[in-house]
Amino acid sequence: MRFLKGHGTENDFVILPDPDDGVEVTAALVAKICDRRAGIGADGVLRVARTKEHTEVAEQAAVADWFMDYRNADGSVAEMCGNGVRVFARYLVDAGLVEGTEFCLATRGGPRRVRVEPNGDITVDMGKPAVLGESVAGVGGHEYPGLHVDMGNPHLACAIGDPVVQLDLSHQPGFDTGVFPAGVNIELFNPVGVSRVVMRVYERGSGETRSCGTGAVATAVAAAHMSGDTTGTWTVEVTGGSLTVILDEDTSYLSGPAVILASGELMLAE
Repeated sequence: MRFLKGHGTENDFVILPDPDDGVEVTAALVAKICDRRAGIGADGVLRVARTKEHTEVAEQAAVADWFMDYRNADGSVAEMCGNGVRVFARYLVDAGLVEGTEFCLATRGGPRRVRVEPNGDITVDMGKPAVLGESVAGVGGHEYPGLHVDMGNPHLACAIGDPVVQLDLSHQPGFDTGVFPAGVNIELFNPVGVSRVVMRVYERGSGETRSCGTGAVATAVAAAHMSGDTTGTWTVEVTGGSLTVILDEDTSYLSGPAVILASGELMLAE
């Protein structure tokens, strides 16, 4: 099985090209691939499939030829992944599977339009965030109130007074399972200037990652909410680099670097 390895602000993924829909991606196989000692190591797996071949996204085939079949590191299926979309798009461009600098991709969270910027960055239209109320995350014996933001996947973005660099995110933070029955991605952030935040994230199914694209947008939404805004351009500093989030009245955009690092033959078996 051929694979590639890429990352977006060090949120890293193994890419499995499967245009003929011949690869059976089980949870056990994904977990082995993502294992950082016994596998290749990644925050998740991106299977490259034709949209028209998959009933769950077949209605998107009219606008998107390629479907990002995304799995978390533990093998669980995820609706969306912002950095994953950007790395997926980088692969399609480099492989010559799309034409032009703007095109649409299918995801379980709905179609996403992407654009290749002149400097090589990848920008994705993330859709309009849905603010669904407030909830609380628990970390290290502290409770942090935050904003429940849906980006096609669930987020709880919490502005905290404690420095995020000092947090212990080696374990799943606590959250209200009544509000988030399917789990939640938890962002903890410090505002550090005008329209600028520093963020860390614990992703469901993957643990702490060095970046999260949907989480960066959710964080920008929560930061804007604190100041009574719904629009603006935000810089989100993550452990693996820097992302730009643009919020307008109708949608949101995520922009940053996405690179392919390596390719090879996968010889793992379940």
